[in-house]
Amino acid sequence: MTEPSQAIKNHAAFIWSVADKLRGLYKQSDYGTVILPLTVLRRLDCVLEPSKAKVLAVHKQYGDRAEFLRSAAEVPFYNTSELTMARLLDTPDELADKLKIYLAAFSDDARDVLEKFEFDKQITKLDRSNLLYLVVSLFCEIDLHPDTVSNIEMGYLYEELIRRFSELSNETAGEHFTPREVIRLMVDLLLTDEPDLAKPGIVKTMLDPACGTGGMLFTAEHRLRELNPHATLRVSGQELNEETYAISRSDFMVKGEDAEIRFGNSFTEDAFEGEQFDYLLANPPFGVEWKMVADRIKQEHAVQGFDGRFGAGLPRINDGSFLFLQHMISKMRRPNQGGGRLAIVFNGSPLFTGAAGSGESEIRRWIIENDWLEAVVALPDQLFYNTGISTYFWIVTNRKSKERQGKVQLIDARDYFIKMRKSLGDKRKEISPDQIDEIVRLHNNFIEGDKVKILPNEALGFLRITIERPLRLRWEVTEKTYARFTADKRIVKLSAEVREMLVSGLACWGDEIISEKPLARKRVIELLTSAGQRGKPLQDALLEVLSVRDPAAPPVLDDKGSPVPDPELRDYENVSLPSVRVSFETDVQTRLSTLEYEAAVNEYLTAEVLPHVPDAWVDHDKTKIGYEVPLTRHFYKYVPPRPLDQIDTEIKQLEKEIQVLLAKVTE
Repeated sequence: MTEPSQAIKNHAAFIWSVADKLRGLYKQSDYGTVILPLTVLRRLDCVLEPSKAKVLAVHKQYGDRAEFLRSAAEVPFYNTSELTMARLLDTPDELADKLKIYLAAFSDDARDVLEKFEFDKQITKLDRSNLLYLVVSLFCEIDLHPDTVSNIEMGYLYEELIRRFSELSNETAGEHFTPREVIRLMVDLLLTDEPDLAKPGIVKTMLDPACGTGGMLFTAEHRLRELNPHATLRVSGQELNEETYAISRSDFMVKGEDAEIRFGNSFTEDAFEGEQFDYLLANPPFGVEWKMVADRIKQEHAVQGFDGRFGAGLPRINDGSFLFLQHMISKMRRPNQGGGRLAIVFNGSPLFTGAAGSGESEIRRWIIENDWLEAVVALPDQLFYNTGISTYFWIVTNRKSKERQGKVQLIDARDYFIKMRKSLGDKRKEISPDQIDEIVRLHNNFIEGDKVKILPNEALGFLRITIERPLRLRWEVTEKTYARFTADKRIVKLSAEVREMLVSGLACWGDEIISEKPLARKRVIELLTSAGQRGKPLQDALLEVLSVRDPAAPPVLDDKGSPVPDPELRDYENVSLPSVRVSFETDVQTRLSTLEYEAAVNEYLTAEVLPHVPDAWVDHDKTKIGYEVPLTRHFYKYVPPRPLDQIDTEIKQLEKEIQVLLAKVTE
């Protein structure tokens, strides 16, 4: 992205110097609550100045009819007060009250932004500390009229201020501010290989459902303008945090651009319900729980299913990442209308968290079996301000090119970074422009190599099979089994007389060892009968307490003559899915009963299990289909350990160096 001009940097430096006047009254991380709304206010003030007289005349004639006032202002907003920022300074003693009156006279959209900043509170605070006049007067020295500072330059200025204030608050910057080069890479992966975008006059739409300060939308808009000056990108966004919503909304307002930035929780207050977009992108918060909105989401999942947004499944309550992705997929333009593409930033958890059949695995299955997952890009760690963890781009689309259909591209970009000279919170690395171009080239070329793996969709799936082995028991009276007998609640609740008779019977059992359950049951029935007791529950109780696991004993059989599985020997294995293209709509049990799936399981059992445990079998009723994206496994390279003699030589050398140092200390 083109760097801001020196004039814009000078403006930013001047405004930054105004922020310095707040030292002592505000924490540095809170400077933006004053400076950003004042920057917005000054821009609006300058934009409206030429049409001020005309707006006042129209207001006098037609009152608060917005359509006439906007027409008079010649911009989407207006102010019906006779005041301006410069006139406010004429009455210093009334500055706070008149400033609030001036703010209240703005049109609804402009006033909404300033209210979300809670600027009224800051006016009162500054006034009480005798700083209000100083700060307002300094802002009046800045000429932000469009003839002096163009819309694009104003965007740069505002973005520069947002960046600086975000860096001041390292602990919260990552929540609202995505590093510029990360956004650029994300946008380029979405836009640069799109032939339609080269057409003159093309109009596309984009949504960010967790837009924060709007940096992603701004970068996307600017990047498309670089690729095709005659293209238009209509951007929309939704944001939950009031302050960052205000920043995002005001960012587009001061640039004079038309953007639909709406306030609210994307999960429970879908501000774009029923709308679809050509492109979507987002950097939702990592690992944030969704307990507060769980009731609404679970209800939509249960009642609407796939007619709603969360039909594929629900993730764990402590990580809502996959909720954002499902929400975004629901907003992609349908294939018969041209289709859509999205990019989202995740941590490593969505790649593999959740066993087969869990909410996360089912969401991955839904995406991959619908052939929507285009690529996953592994990024360097330490890229973000508030976390040093590894992150990943997921590229999802419902309009894959012919060569990509049925395939997923994995890109290992973990080594594409340069070290920063100065850390910003947890951010110690950045991706250079050349490295961005190289990563995008790897994606667009779609050719396998050291950094690129191209896999069929089914390679990311697996069958989770349950391996059972027979229960093998013997029955005897020992010190251990007798202790279990006396402690068993089913025995304890019998009368003392019956218990005594059973103890006598056990004494008569002696050292006899029984290895077959029918014989053991017969012996137990005799024991109970001698004590005047009967019934299968008591038989089972005695059989249980007197049993001992014995690998040499014959398998215990159930009433149908089948081996009883031993829960302690139960094991689970993952078996690769057969290379058969299937649709997500195909019922899982129907799929598992096909010859290809049964053959895959039997082949694995024969090759990997039976040579070691010949009595094992698969409980097919418990088989589940799972999906994961084991990206690091596909790029793993074995590095053999160094030879022992080399290590030994190094240790001896270090010992010599230590002896020399110790000798110097003791001299």
